[in-house]
Amino acid sequence: MKDTQNSPTDTNADAENTEYLTKSRAKTDPKHGCPPDKRDIRTHIKNGLIILDKPKGPTSHQVAAWVRDIFSLKKAGHSGTLDPGVTGVLPTLLENATKIIPALVHGKKEYICLMQLHTDIPQKQIKETAKSFIGKIQQMPPVKSAVKRQLRTREIYTLNILEIDKRDVLFKSEVEAGTYIRTLCTDFGKKLKTQAHMQELRRTMAGSLPEEQSHTLQDIKDAYEFYKEEKNEKILRDIIKPLETGVMHLQKIIIKDSAISAICHGAPLRICGIAKYTKDIKTNDIIAIMSLKGELVTLAESTMNTTEIQKKDKGIAAKITRVIMPQNTYPRTW
Repeated sequence: MKDTQNSPTDTNADAENTEYLTKSRAKTDPKHGCPPDKRDIRTHIKNGLIILDKPKGPTSHQVAAWVRDIFSLKKAGHSGTLDPGVTGVLPTLLENATKIIPALVHGKKEYICLMQLHTDIPQKQIKETAKSFIGKIQQMPPVKSAVKRQLRTREIYTLNILEIDKRDVLFKSEVEAGTYIRTLCTDFGKKLKTQAHMQELRRTMAGSLPEEQSHTLQDIKDAYEFYKEEKNEKILRDIIKPLETGVMHLQKIIIKDSAISAICHGAPLRICGIAKYTKDIKTNDIIAIMSLKGELVTLAESTMNTTEIQKKDKGIAAKITRVIMPQNTYPRTW
């Protein structure tokens, strides 16, 4: 049975258009839990995600620490490290929202890069070479990287040349997480039988989080100061998204209220606890387990695909990998 809706809760301002299949009809008890957009402001902040426009200069860790200090929080984190000289989308997670970092790390990334060639190359040859990089490629991480230097397979989904000005090549590319654009530029030069280097780089998308919704450190500071002085939450809520925004790119299973407490205590998700699910779940996917109110309950690894969930009446559909919701949010029914 199909059920097309904006999200588990139609009140979520950041909801994506998602098609859900219904496993069993279920209602949610308004006495427990809370739709993400109805959280009080302090709870909202502590469960918030900011699409931060990282400036050139500081490290990603420094930027996250500044955000933490602005809100006087115990912790803040970031997903997908950007080098000091790189700008753009840096998902920044506040307090409890740091638990979803593993879900964001694996999302696709989009970049705009200015590459400089070391010799003159005909434009037609540059454009043809760009096409040859689309698909699976082999990469060796650069010397200064946080991972072991060994050959890795990564996928380039798109690589579009935007402009060529003599030896300067501006391109836009959507890539698998963990792809090094600096290395991509070096390898691009080798294919052209010359040398090339990354001149400038900006990340324009991380997972489903776009540059258009990003905010600078000054925006964040000003919004929080305005809130403290005027007690007006609107601007702050526009900047700080519910942590659920960070899992929009994942496949989802919506569970019944009666299953939430057991799941939060680490029990696997059984078929009998499922209310709805998205149509493209594959086995071993990282998925989001959601409440009927649209709250993120846990991250999990699927042990069944969509077809199996649809056909089976018993069995374990997912194993919990990270509990996000506090354990006492919904009452025990077991």
